Amino acid sequence: MSRILVVDDEPSVRAAFEAVLAGLDHEVVCAAKGAEALQRLKEGPFDLVLLDVCMPGMSGLAALDRIRELQPRLPVIVMTGQGTMETAIEATRRGAFDYHLKPLDPGEMLATIDKALECSRLARGEVRLGADAPPSSADAIIGRCAAMQEVFKAIGRVAPTDATVLIRGETGTGKELVARALYQYSSRAAKPFLPINCVAIPETLLEGELFGHEAGAFTGAERRRIGKFEQAQGGTIFLDEIGDLPPGAQAKLLRLLQERRFERIGSNETIQVDVRIVAATNRDLEESIARGSFREDLYHRLNVVTIRLPPLRERRDDIPLLVDYFLERFSRELDCPRPTLSPEAMERLERFPWPGNVRQLRHVLHRTMIFTRGYPIQVSDLASALEAEPATVGEIVGSARRFDALAGEFLDTYRDDDAYDAFLGSAERAILAEALRRTGGNRTHAARLLGIPRPTLQAKIQKHRLSETL
Repeated sequence: MSRILVVDDEPSVRAAFEAVLAGLDHEVVCAAKGAEALQRLKEGPFDLVLLDVCMPGMSGLAALDRIRELQPRLPVIVMTGQGTMETAIEATRRGAFDYHLKPLDPGEMLATIDKALECSRLARGEVRLGADAPPSSADAIIGRCAAMQEVFKAIGRVAPTDATVLIRGETGTGKELVARALYQYSSRAAKPFLPINCVAIPETLLEGELFGHEAGAFTGAERRRIGKFEQAQGGTIFLDEIGDLPPGAQAKLLRLLQERRFERIGSNETIQVDVRIVAATNRDLEESIARGSFREDLYHRLNVVTIRLPPLRERRDDIPLLVDYFLERFSRELDCPRPTLSPEAMERLERFPWPGNVRQLRHVLHRTMIFTRGYPIQVSDLASALEAEPATVGEIVGSARRFDALAGEFLDTYRDDDAYDAFLGSAERAILAEALRRTGGNRTHAARLLGIPRPTLQAKIQKHRLSETL
């Protein structure tokens, strides 16, 4: 549950937000004036502020400045009337997460709230390092193997610098946690941390999201937008899935890395920025360069420092440590006794190939504990959580071979020159549709099933036009 402060002098607006957000399991606190909002912030922690600009007494901009002084990591979404566009832009320059014009579009507003809450969680959530990190509400990067010790050393050495960092590793290995640790232990920890998933935003919108645009710069650009790089002044931008960045955005990012400046789309005004860039990818960038889909000069600019995360199958000795950590953590979250594992169950976990890495292990243990509620965990409990019969390497290989056969059939029949992108797009659409079918169209549950943030799922649903079939 997230705690949201709604600041607006109109009772109807406060009541509408309270009704809608409470229905989404958020705790809502309301304030009618800026001074009252500041007092509320001093009384307890919040995850997000929704702030009206035009209020009697203290203005919204003045309240925003005070909020930024009190809690610089706290995201603030500004709301304003049509006649105060420049004020909204000024609010964004002063550190607001985003702004929306009144009358508010409910769908757009809820999508922005989702993104802001995700940023709040990532920026404010502590990340602990090492094999003995205590289970708590904080996230942790666990490992004693030599490869993970090198990761910890790299974080310690690189975090205090402003060096650009490229984090590489398979899906589920913990790249986001490393990015957050680099931010947390840096000199920029009191400044914004803005994560951007380069595949979660449609390609046509991504460049504007990153660099901003002027009104009329392209079809649909009805007003000026301040980009994430401008918003993150003095802070850190985390570009996840950087290998999927489209060509136009790659060129602008290269210039930003070289000169620390850029222009909004449709503008000749040069904007200087002081932003640290941390990027991550699970793609083979060298192969992407050879195929011409990723710029070699950008690769070298990003590759100042590389941190490589090993897959879980290459550090099986860490599995008991991870199991202990997750069981203790989930027992607290679920308010149930910490369960024991039978020797056969632990052996099963140690032998499993874990294609989804640590993320998959976490989800399996979480699902298992929801059903066992503290009772000893047996092999049969894990089998149901893994959604398979007792796993053998042969069965996993057999599944992979079926997928290989499907890929071969696709290449035999597909005639255009974009087979790679077309196949991945079809596979992505299929797994999204299946997750939505299994959860009855519940996007929150589908996102959890897929192991992706809800805003990412929403963007992919829009990309594949799946909402038309729900």
